[in-house]
Amino acid sequence: MYCDQEECRSDLFQDILLQLWKSYPSFNRKSKFSTWMYRVALNTAIAQFRKDKNSTEDCKSEIPVNIPEEQTYQDQEERRVIVQKAISKLNKAEKAVIILYMDDYPYEEIAEITGMTISNVGVKINRIKTKLQKILRELEYGL
Repeated sequence: MYCDQEECRSDLFQDILLQLWKSYPSFNRKSKFSTWMYRVALNTAIAQFRKDKNSTEDCKSEIPVNIPEEQTYQDQEERRVIVQKAISKLNKAEKAVIILYMDDYPYEEIAEITGMTISNVGVKINRIKTKLQKILRELEYGL
């Protein structure tokens, strides 16, 4: 989500694995293992993003997006690229929430991973959807 260069992704993956290894003793089993793991990974990615923010290396997001069937593969690919561009315009917290939502995480798990309340997750998702619609209109139609 935070890197599109293979080297950047590989470094981030290694950092996440190291942080998971270091953090495992603190896993208190109050949440699902996958939720805990996702939270550690997300926090590590955000910390790395902040650290690399001032570097000259380009670590823009390359987000996998599931898009409904379109008329042709080319149309579908063009739409995927536009949606990725729209998501890349969101701030890091919005990206994290919308990616979790797109990955079919329930609001409860999104809340646990992000540290928000469940009702705040719903509000955030609705606001992000509205923001994405506006960005998509701008990207597609130049409005």
